[in-house]
Amino acid sequence: MNKQYIRLIADLKQSIIQSRYVAARLANKEQLLLYFKTGKMLSEKIAAEKWGVKVLEKIAEDLQKQLPGLRGFSFRNLKNMKQFYSEYQSIMFRQSLTAQLRNIHKSENPPIMPPATAELPKIPETFFNISFTHHMLILNKCKTLEERSFYISQAATHFWSVTTLEHHIGSNLFRNQGKLPNNFDKTLSSDLKPSALQIFQDEYLFDFITSQEDDERVVEGEIISNIRNAIMSLGQGFSFISNQYRLELDGEEFFIDLLFFNRHLRCLIAFELKRGKFKPEYAGQLNFYLNVLDEKVKLTDENPSIGIILCKEKSNTIVEFAVKTIDKAMGVAT
Repeated sequence: MNKQYIRLIADLKQSIIQSRYVAARLANKEQLLLYFKTGKMLSEKIAAEKWGVKVLEKIAEDLQKQLPGLRGFSFRNLKNMKQFYSEYQSIMFRQSLTAQLRNIHKSENPPIMPPATAELPKIPETFFNISFTHHMLILNKCKTLEERSFYISQAATHFWSVTTLEHHIGSNLFRNQGKLPNNFDKTLSSDLKPSALQIFQDEYLFDFITSQEDDERVVEGEIISNIRNAIMSLGQGFSFISNQYRLELDGEEFFIDLLFFNRHLRCLIAFELKRGKFKPEYAGQLNFYLNVLDEKVKLTDENPSIGIILCKEKSNTIVEFAVKTIDKAMGVAT
């Protein structure tokens, strides 16, 4: 065991040192590949030598002695690397093999490609765009590859923090996506509806709001003060236009809480903030705002405006009846 163990420590040390040169250019991807490779080395050597799990504690200690100040290779992280390798080894190796075979120059006797039906599910292209901490949270909270792929892609695309990712997993966004109570079926064109259902969420995480006051203006103020975080929480393609956006009609003034433009939907998005529970009259107020926006603000090449009511609580049944006969696209989220 001593000889094999010393060799393993030396190999791990060399692997870590070599990786650092590349890490300056491809930091996150290289780190994930290093962790995957480390997990592979540990798994194979421990299995081959029949070492116990406690050997990981010794490996972590000896790596620190060899590379003082080394971060990310604690006993706990080494366990995580083994899990990371174990969960993704078949997919990573299969995809790597398939890519290599496809790159081989065609000849009279080309290599036999595995049948399409036998191919394992693919990991998303964004796999290397999120941190190892993100990956471990997804691995420990999500059981199927489909669910894991969804959260990997969403976290990478929307630049979710670990806290935001944890919230979305806890609220089961994977199964609740497209569940926003709305009237999109009859108010949006068939080409816009799928995009709208993906872009708007049933629940938004504004964890930067610290006030407990039941005052919409206070909430609005905190959103404006944290507008970058707010836009990232909203999702894809949002551009902020204004808060308290002024509308004038027949000499009277009206104000929309938050007005955005969405590049993917190519339309104005009006958000109305309600700190309490949803009430049916809120839908009528938002419908009025959308009518004015489309008549007086919307450009000719833009799609009709969409409205979202953000409230603390809601009954989906009440929402359904409140928006049932309204001909402007709207939804209600918490």
